[in-house]
Amino acid sequence: MQYAAMNGKLVQLASAVVPVTDHGFLYGLGLFETFRTYRGRPYLLERHLERMASGCAELGIPFEVTASEVADWISRLMQANQLEDAYVRYTVSAGEAPLGLPSGDYTSPTHIVLAKALPEPSPTLYEIGKILQRLSTPRNTPEGQVRLKSLHYMNSILAKRELNHLVQENRRVQGAEGLQLTREGFVAEGMVSNVFWVRERVLYTPSLSTGILPGITRAVVMEIAAEQGIACKETQSPWEELWQADEIFVTGSVAELVPVTTLRDLNGQETTISSGQIGPVTAVLLRMYREKAGYTS
Repeated sequence: MQYAAMNGKLVQLASAVVPVTDHGFLYGLGLFETFRTYRGRPYLLERHLERMASGCAELGIPFEVTASEVADWISRLMQANQLEDAYVRYTVSAGEAPLGLPSGDYTSPTHIVLAKALPEPSPTLYEIGKILQRLSTPRNTPEGQVRLKSLHYMNSILAKRELNHLVQENRRVQGAEGLQLTREGFVAEGMVSNVFWVRERVLYTPSLSTGILPGITRAVVMEIAAEQGIACKETQSPWEELWQADEIFVTGSVAELVPVTTLRDLNGQETTISSGQIGPVTAVLLRMYREKAGYTS
């Protein structure tokens, strides 16, 4: 990755800097979206920008770019970095402002786009899945009424540090996704994913009332389930309910739908889900998701 796009202009990565008085740096005032491209086109870009625009309005950050502008930035950036498809992160930082908490709206945000090669999944990831490791770090409450995908990412970083410590103790959990619960003990979300489970052909996912991020892929999966006649319920459920699941999977814009075939508790106790392989409902939803995205293997 040699280049970044800042406010629509390509710059060398080393020159892609923000001032120390940028409130994104000082107070975490900013938002970001991560997504991937298929055949060079960013998937669900409009939805990501709608979520970003809504969050910017709440934070007093002007957001006036269009989807076509952002798509052009991404296209030129991918070409400069010699990428056919990419993992893309689009950040809007609040911009420079006087030291101290803001007393009004911002005026000059900084738009930053980064793109790198898509991570190469293991050949069996979408067949035999991964471990979902319960973490003791609770999911914090949202910044406002709905969780924002904000630059203040400390909760997920602490969760990742906990998972790293568990990996050092037991290499078996290398590559696992960490699952956080709410302080009340309800299943919330993964460090970088939303979570779903299937029981008796009914699809379940934590409700937004648990404080989870309203994931873009999460919403699309729920739409696909409705199209396929699969009932979907948003719930407040304890960790123990996952142990009764027939199938579990996690979702994210880059990872798509990844089956979970092992649950691991804080004490190291494990249980196998879906006989250790992707379940039939998960397989259907993954196939339909990729078809919508225009994915071809």
